[in-house]
Amino acid sequence: MPEKTPTVLLLNGPNLNLLGTRDPEQYGTTTLAEVEERVSALGKELGVEVVCAQSNSEGGMVDQIHAARHYAGVVMNPGAYAHYSIALRDAVDAIEAPVVEVHISNVYAREEFRHTSVTAPVAAGYMAGCGVLGYELGLRAVLARAAERSS
Repeated sequence: MPEKTPTVLLLNGPNLNLLGTRDPEQYGTTTLAEVEERVSALGKELGVEVVCAQSNSEGGMVDQIHAARHYAGVVMNPGAYAHYSIALRDAVDAIEAPVVEVHISNVYAREEFRHTSVTAPVAAGYMAGCGVLGYELGLRAVLARAAERSS
């Protein structure tokens, strides 16, 4: 029987469906569909399936994380929920799959309220300020973390 292809969830939070048009000086002009396409193509190169999801609701994101609990990992841009969502933090903490948190902008060069992430302390990795390249780096990082856990 052939071995099942590992799966990684690429999860984007509120307002990220507007990538490419929302505040392009901060987030660039690449659309979410283009990000998903790039990460999926990299996943194929690396031998993993990438499942893409986006939700503007906290509960929707929690449900997606729960559904991915047996995946190889999760690459997540929680958007503004990173700064205050205890429910999202608890969902990340509740699953065994490693989660890498990604932010397009350098949150530390922005408003002070963005300097704290409640989800980062329970994530396996964190990156910010790399633009949309951060998603591809996040995929590589989450696969490295998954490999560390399985060895």
